[in-house]
Amino acid sequence: MKRIIFGVLAGVAIAATAIATTAMAQQPAYLNPQAEIEDRVEDVLSRMTLEEKVAIIHAQSKFSSPGVPRLGIPENWMSDGPHGIRAEVMWDEWFGANWTNDSCIVFPALTCLAATWNTDMSLLYGKSIGEEARYRNKNVLLGPGVNIYRTPLNGRNFEYMGEDPYLASKMVVPYIKGVQQNGVAACVKHYALNNQEVDRGEINVVLSDRALYEIYLPAFKSAIIDGGAWAIMGAYNQYKNEFASHNDILLNKILKQNWGFDGVVVSDWGATHNTEQAINNGLDMEFGSWTDGMSWNKSNAYDEYYLAKPYLDLLRAGKTDVSILDDKVRRVLRLVFRTTMAANRPYGSFGSPEHSLAARTIAEEGIVLLKNDGGVLPVSLGVGAVSGAGAGVGAGVGASVGAGVGAGVGAGVGATAGVAKKILVVGENAVKRMTVGGGSSSLKAKYETSPLDGIKALVGDRAEVIYAQGYESPAVKEQDVLDAKDPDEKEIDVVGLRSQAVEQARGADVVLFIGGLNKNEHQDCEGADRTTLSLPYEQDALIAELVKANPRTVVIIISGNAVAMPWVKDVPTILEAWYNGSEAGNALARVIFGEVNPSGKLPFTFPVKLEDNGAHAVGEYPGNGTDVNYKDDIFVGYRFLEKNKTLPLFAFGHGLSYTTFGYGKASVDKTSMARNDSITISINVKNTGKTDGAEIVQLYISDKKSSLPRPVKELKAFKKVFLKAGEETTVRFVIDVSALSFYDPSQSAWVAENGTFEALIGASSADIKSVVKFELK
Repeated sequence: MKRIIFGVLAGVAIAATAIATTAMAQQPAYLNPQAEIEDRVEDVLSRMTLEEKVAIIHAQSKFSSPGVPRLGIPENWMSDGPHGIRAEVMWDEWFGANWTNDSCIVFPALTCLAATWNTDMSLLYGKSIGEEARYRNKNVLLGPGVNIYRTPLNGRNFEYMGEDPYLASKMVVPYIKGVQQNGVAACVKHYALNNQEVDRGEINVVLSDRALYEIYLPAFKSAIIDGGAWAIMGAYNQYKNEFASHNDILLNKILKQNWGFDGVVVSDWGATHNTEQAINNGLDMEFGSWTDGMSWNKSNAYDEYYLAKPYLDLLRAGKTDVSILDDKVRRVLRLVFRTTMAANRPYGSFGSPEHSLAARTIAEEGIVLLKNDGGVLPVSLGVGAVSGAGAGVGAGVGASVGAGVGAGVGAGVGATAGVAKKILVVGENAVKRMTVGGGSSSLKAKYETSPLDGIKALVGDRAEVIYAQGYESPAVKEQDVLDAKDPDEKEIDVVGLRSQAVEQARGADVVLFIGGLNKNEHQDCEGADRTTLSLPYEQDALIAELVKANPRTVVIIISGNAVAMPWVKDVPTILEAWYNGSEAGNALARVIFGEVNPSGKLPFTFPVKLEDNGAHAVGEYPGNGTDVNYKDDIFVGYRFLEKNKTLPLFAFGHGLSYTTFGYGKASVDKTSMARNDSITISINVKNTGKTDGAEIVQLYISDKKSSLPRPVKELKAFKKVFLKAGEETTVRFVIDVSALSFYDPSQSAWVAENGTFEALIGASSADIKSVVKFELK
């Protein structure tokens, strides 16, 4: 009987399988999730009408484009990033839709991620934010941004990954892979040359081919070739007098032909200007036309888009080739099958404890200890008060010699600072919301822990924490301190706020000044650039008086840009704490009190003054309103300062720890290499202090003789190593000919010339520990 039953069941199973197989064979190929993507694309394309093809290449709302309902092809939904998933907005307006379930975890700004110098953190970031996007049913995340930090005045620098093309190239790839493993496309932006907000909508960037290929394109190239990005966003500006969002050289020749990009080119919002150029010059999806890209818009304009009815009219009249349209549609369909119609697409998660932990971990690794003379940090709350790195040590180390004019030599590990019983926190940024404002990266946070709240929560009743505002910025809509005040209540009493803070500083064991920039216009904010390198709101005067009143003053800068520090020699301890999102306060507190040993390093140079920056020294910036000429050429950031033998305030790659690290002598496995060969460079690194910590070992290459001008040295490898107190490890770097090459415009190719090269290994661009020579033959 059992055999009969089993036989019947087996027969039913076989029959069911046969029916399913037959049904799958009968259904359209594009509905078979196991079919090859290209087969699915071609099947759908063959079934679409001309009107359906045109419809899917332009927006239908602020952040979506149509699918093909007749064929079951879903819509595409975009979300601003790259630091969190934007709150839902009205279909045809910029203002919020007032949903109650769209409050996200806000991750640290990308300057902080770059400051971790840790590709594992980049992967964690991408995976986490991708999960949030997927849960919210967004299939395109508008990020990450990888525009190069050319000037410290750029209002959107906080959204990017610093001044060095190699660092940005390595950090962007894991982010993209993390996002896309969730079935969400990473849309890398802003391609290309969007390095200022002033006149961004029309400025024409003039630069050499060397600067284009060596400085401004490498991160985008890595995002496409190594990261496999499924989408890229065209920029607002012009290049060779064509707008970047429909630029034949950037999009057709470089991106699609040379790099083999098979994804979609999405216009920035309002960056499309001409139907024929949008058709022929590489744009695939048009968004935000008839807007200013941020706030103003012409309602219900979607049929008027350049790639909407005007394009359809040209197609119907036979004035443009339908094969160009088909290429755009293929790219959009490829996006759909990689995301919303992909097999086994995960469901994602939103606002989870895991994402909060990811945000905090990234923030902790990115905070940079710029200076720590006399061991003011970590602040001790007494024996057993804290645990982890630095607990009970009360130690700090100063900057290494050569790290910059702002750095001194500290007291070293073992310097005791005493137990803090009264802690004064000063500064509006200790309580100011930083997850809102700043333009398109403004977010509706599930929560935001301010620095003051983070400090109070960690300290508990082990010390008295008092707060003095010290200074005040003008209030702006939707952006104020967490204990919101009425901006019309009274005029700002600058002198009174300052005097109150200084008086309270005299009786404190330690003063934590938390200031810097904010997301107001002309600070770190889209749509406008800063007007000065200086701190706003008379903070310099406040800092100077605070340190006079209490020499145990720590200055904590929250910003996405370098700032001038006229008080740098008087202040013993300085931290760069970035815009660190939901967990900003918790991460900062854990660094201040030694639960976390800081290990971040700067992804861009802090110049002493604005004129030390290449864009401002030889220019030009911001241009004449029509053109901006990048006369600084390939000499951006540390490349410019080293060329001119100018000391920075704090060097690219600089960052201290609560422990110390010793470097051995570098060695090579061979003294010469052929073009098809590689060379391995090794160096021993030891944690010579009493605290566990991490060091970022950096390798730079110097070409000793070249037919074209080259930088003094360029970053070509790095590795972050975590070492217990007393632990030693060997760090190895493998270098091939690509690390020795430069772009030769006469050959339109990357070349490496025979001769002598140096590999310089150090703790920053200005703190080189060992040098080895080798030959390329």
